[in-house]
Parts: sequence; C-alpha cells; structure tokens
Amino acid sequence: MPVTWWRVALVALGALAGAGGQPAGVVISSTIEKPKHMRKLREKDFAGYLLVYFKDETQSAYFAISQDGYSFTDVNGGAPVLDGKLLAEQKGVRDPHIARGPDGAFYLAMTDLHIFGKRAGFRETQWERPIEQYGWGNNRALVLMKSWDLIHWTHSDFRVDKAFPELGDISASWAPETIYDARAKRMLVYFTIRYGPKDDCKLYYSYADRDFTRLVTKPAPIEDIRGIDGDIIEVGGKFHLHFVDGAKIRHAVSDRIHGGYTAVARRIDPETAPTEAPNVFKRLGTGTYVLMYDVYGARPNNMGFSETDDFVSYKNIGRFNDGVMKTTSFNRPKHGAVTYLTLGELKAVAAHWKVNIKLD
Repeated sequence: MPVTWWRVALVALGALAGAGGQPAGVVISSTIEKPKHMRKLREKDFAGYLLVYFKDETQSAYFAISQDGYSFTDVNGGAPVLDGKLLAEQKGVRDPHIARGPDGAFYLAMTDLHIFGKRAGFRETQWERPIEQYGWGNNRALVLMKSWDLIHWTHSDFRVDKAFPELGDISASWAPETIYDARAKRMLVYFTIRYGPKDDCKLYYSYADRDFTRLVTKPAPIEDIRGIDGDIIEVGGKFHLHFVDGAKIRHAVSDRIHGGYTAVARRIDPETAPTEAPNVFKRLGTGTYVLMYDVYGARPNNMGFSETDDFVSYKNIGRFNDGVMKTTSFNRPKHGAVTYLTLGELKAVAAHWKVNIKLD
C-alpha cells in the first residue's frame, strides 16, 4: 500500500540525505509526469551506466555513474541519494535494484529493513517479531519507486503480507528486482520470501501496477528454483537466472520468465568467501555480459566481477580496485545493480550532483 502518513515529511525532506543532511537533490511526489520526449530506449541510445548500491552504515541507497562501465564515480559527495529513514517502515533500506522499462522510466525496488533498528532507537527489540519464530530480519515490506530523471520519484512502501493475507504468516521478504515481461506487457517484480525462522526460502514473482506503487497479482513461486537473491536477464530469447544457494552464485536458464529453469550444479562465481546478490549487465556495444556479486564474506566486503559471452564459461576480472573494475570516490558497496543511461542523462546526473567526471 502506498505510503501516506509520512508523505508530507518526504516532500519536505526529500532533498536531504546522508550525513549532515547534505543536499541530494531528490524530490518525492505522489505523481510524476512523463517527459514528452521519452520513448522506448534501445542499446544504441545508451552511453553510460548507473550503479545503485547500499551501505550498512547508513541503511540507505547510493548512486554511482560511469561512461565506460569499468570506473564508477559516486554522486552526492559520497552521501546517500535515498535516505532509508524517509522511505521505509523500518527506517532503513537494503538491496536496491534498478531497471529501465519499455516506457523509458527507471524502476527502483528495495528491501524495507533496518538491521540496526534497535541500536538506532527505532524499535525496542532486535527485530520487529521474535527471532525464534520468524528468524533474522523478519521484514515484510518492499519499497517501490519510479522516476523519469533520477531526481523526481514516486514512492510506495508495500506490505506484502497485508496485501496478500492468503500467503500466510511470511517471516520475511527481501531483495526485490524488476524486469519487463514482454508477453504479459507488464513490469514483473520478483523477490525472496521466507517462511519460518531459518532457510525455507524461495523466489516469488508478481506483477506491478503501471504506476509501480503496488503488486497486483498474488506472488507465486518461480518454478524449480530454491534459493534467494534472484537476478533475471533475457538474452537471445532465453532467460538467464542467477541466484544464491549456500552463499554461492548459481545459474539457471529457461524459455519462460517465471518458470521452467534448469540450474547448473556448479558454483558460478570464482570466490571462496561467501557471496550473494548477483546482477548481470551487458557491456554496451559488445557481446560481453558482466556478472557482479556482493562478496560479503570478504574482509573488508567488496563487489566481485566475472565476464561471460555464453553464460557457460565465466572469466574472473577481480573485485573493485583489485582488477579492471574501479571505484573513484567510494568503497565497500553492498548488494548493487547496474542499468544504462543515455549521454544526455549521464551529463544531466553529473551536472545535477556536481560530479567531477570526464564525459565524451
């Protein structure tokens, strides 16, 4: 259900985020108008990349931009762009994912969860509900946001359990991602649902309304897959699903977007430390795809990367700042996702947040 009681606070404080209340230049509105020039964008229209990620320290979301897809520069002076305290029922967001729709809009989905809520003074208990019954986190809401320009956003904090009581007493929902289902002609949201206190986790999918404020179909399991943190990309008429099982990245493929997946038995990522949060993006103008993953078991944590052109063999290209992938103004990003920007959008974002980045 859309946020109502803190809507006024969001409008008033939407331009503030991060340490010291630095201006992030973000405006939250109940409606946003589609620009007249906006249309369906194709690969030839894009000239850069946008990385979204979060940090445990702030429980908030960050943006970083890149023209070459190798070196990413943070915006907003390294402060969060989207403040979890203003967006989520639990006063924290995690696991941001961003996608472009066929309408050209940006669709951003996040987990509503503050893992340090008690320490921050937002609740009196470690979790909202007893850990013995509901396990770690036991969060039930998804944050859904839509924008045409990355500055003006709509916002909804959607409680899965209240909208679909027939699902039963779910113990947690998290890591939502969005993809356009061309057959259904709708934006599909898929995410992890857990029952009970431990590892009874599956990937579920549901369709969103056009305004991206709520899910309108009862979430159903993605067939034949047991795991968490799913990421789907369509390539050549096949749907490639990367997901997490046992703190390792796995891969499955299907002819259908939400079922029929056949998983490969082996671990896909090259790490020995625990990993999660796979995300795949294409290197523009090439046939190469980058698999990014959160190496949360590393000390310090980091993002790792592999490249593939066939989704069979993967080449390890290292972690951020320990290989070809670089961060120029930030470190220790968590659970990220990448989408594409036109040159005009890239320049507009750089100008809006006063990012010192050289653009062709």
